[in-house]
Amino acid sequence: MILSMTGFGRAEGVFEGKKISIDIKSLNSKSFDLNIKVPLRYKEKEFEIRKILNDRIIRGKVDCYINLENLEESSDVKINKNLIDSYISELRKIADDGPDFEYLKMAVRLPDAITSRPDELNEGEWEALAKIVNSALDKFQEFRKTEGAILHEELEKNIQNIESYLSQVLPYEEVRINAVKERYEKTLKEFENLDETRFYQEMAYFTEKLDISEEKVRLSQHLKYYKEVMDTEDFNGKKLGFISQEIGREINTLGSKANHAEIQKLVVKMKDDLEKIKEQTLNVL
Repeated sequence: MILSMTGFGRAEGVFEGKKISIDIKSLNSKSFDLNIKVPLRYKEKEFEIRKILNDRIIRGKVDCYINLENLEESSDVKINKNLIDSYISELRKIADDGPDFEYLKMAVRLPDAITSRPDELNEGEWEALAKIVNSALDKFQEFRKTEGAILHEELEKNIQNIESYLSQVLPYEEVRINAVKERYEKTLKEFENLDETRFYQEMAYFTEKLDISEEKVRLSQHLKYYKEVMDTEDFNGKKLGFISQEIGREINTLGSKANHAEIQKLVVKMKDDLEKIKEQTLNVL
């Protein structure tokens, strides 16, 4: 199955007055490259979140944003009145007489005068967070499948185009070899005292160098193998990339041996479709 490396997924949930929203998006990359933004409250779980994302996304340049919004009013601030009173009393002893308000301004800046007391992350909230992460990933994967189906259709069309151009080479190939033979025979008649046996040996050697039957067979096999891997293997992007390189080698050799204008035109068309295949394959997971 073809899966695209491009994906997007979003999920939201509420847990005990806290709204959690998660956005995940990705582009193609040679490896798993994650940029994640996690609220301070969930920093302790960042490693676990990264592992969930890595296990399910596999590969791609990924951005994950986790946002937290408090829906209920809460008082996480504690004013340590007794400690502040002690600070003020001590300040009076060492400072000139002054209004208590000035001492208060100094006291509240001293250590532990005002503290925050956020409730700790409990197992229930972590389970809720993990569930929302996986929900966003489910939508993300559906997006990848949809994009992958489009990629599959385009790749199959380009492979079929190359196969069609390859089948059109045959009639020109026969014409080309006959033209070479006629040219050699005409040259033979223009000279006297030539070693005819040696001449035909050279012609046979040159004709063999122009032979493209092996390249055609290998190219046909590579195209068939590409389709097979595309239809039967998961996470096949890298493998398809390697096969497309082999397809390119055979097309290039075909072009260098062509020695015929019409075959060269077909080779150019093959290269055009191959470039599309390579570009599309870069986005296959």
